[in-house]
Amino acid sequence: MGYGVTVEVTNMRCDVSGNRSIRSIKRDYHPEGNPLLEGTVVTTREKRISTGMRKELVDPVTGEVSAITALHRVKELDDAHFVKVFSEGVKAMYDLSRTGTRVFQAILDEYQKTKMNGGYADTIYLPWFNEGIDGQDVGMSKRTFNRGLAELIENKFLAPRSPEAYWVNPSLFFKGDRVAFIREYRRKPKTPF
Repeated sequence: MGYGVTVEVTNMRCDVSGNRSIRSIKRDYHPEGNPLLEGTVVTTREKRISTGMRKELVDPVTGEVSAITALHRVKELDDAHFVKVFSEGVKAMYDLSRTGTRVFQAILDEYQKTKMNGGYADTIYLPWFNEGIDGQDVGMSKRTFNRGLAELIENKFLAPRSPEAYWVNPSLFFKGDRVAFIREYRRKPKTPF
């Protein structure tokens, strides 16, 4: 079983196929220097993964500049899967409860239908009647919906504008075609003995 993979090393591009022997792959010598220091891009059928060394990251609080290793993965999704992955990513970032996630997904679905003004919709209307948002069943009771809605308001996803209208956080509600979730890992400082 061979998977076609393309590896781009700075200005050099080579095709690495699962059908090539290890002996053939090892013959791609680079005696002048390490070609992987500048960064690489590995492309498969479904995703692209980029790596790089010595990217500078500035701490917005302290102004401290630190070097990091960056791994960046890009994957193309259809509309339905994109919204689901976005919702799951936000759930993970905010540690939303199951109810909070279900309500976020229902509101996100409603938001996708809202008219944009200036590149995004700043307000969403969520009237509850006939056991759903705007009369549409969302698979939960009003009490469950309100519990999840309260969680979203507490986490600054929404802010009440009127009894049935809410300001939206444009960073969490958008109609764009790409999103990046950044998770940074830091080593804990060593404690003196």
